[in-house]
Amino acid sequence: MPAKELVIPQKEVYTYADYALLPEGAPYQLIGGKLVMTPAPSTFHQIISMRLEAKFVNFVTEKDLGIILDAPIDVYFEEKETYQPDIIFIAKNRLQIIEKARINGAPDLVVEILSPSTGYYDLKKKARTYARHGVKEYWVVDPEDQSIEVHVGREGKFVLNQRAEGEGRVKSLVLEGLAVEVTEIFAPLLNVQT
Repeated sequence: MPAKELVIPQKEVYTYADYALLPEGAPYQLIGGKLVMTPAPSTFHQIISMRLEAKFVNFVTEKDLGIILDAPIDVYFEEKETYQPDIIFIAKNRLQIIEKARINGAPDLVVEILSPSTGYYDLKKKARTYARHGVKEYWVVDPEDQSIEVHVGREGKFVLNQRAEGEGRVKSLVLEGLAVEVTEIFAPLLNVQT
């Protein structure tokens, strides 16, 4: 039997109820009540994500601090805001926000790797929502200029805490003791071009 095609009616503003009707793996995020298509990331984006995630997973697992998850995973903030961050950390004492279909609320730490299709949203709309809902630490990873910024949540806004471009290291404040060397994350691999 062929798969049934789901048709979502055209609307000015979509809610989580509309978003939840999309088939599993549909390349969309719900940003400001709009269904925003997010195409598959580039291979370099995926390599950067894998390298960062490996560092986070090893650190968090060794110290039994909580859980690291990666995209695509739905993180619900409010009726018109459901995102798929590249990497998230949820502390052990907050694992109850993990539900069967989604993460219900703000992770403790969010990593977004900028890409041409989502960079604007990651830096503007999504960042404001993350801060307002209590994400404690927000990493912005830019493959273009090979930089990592660490922003810290304060009173519903993010404040830039650290930035390293090309070389240097950034440290997590939420995951105390975790440091990442920029050159390790952006190191060339085979013939992959940025």
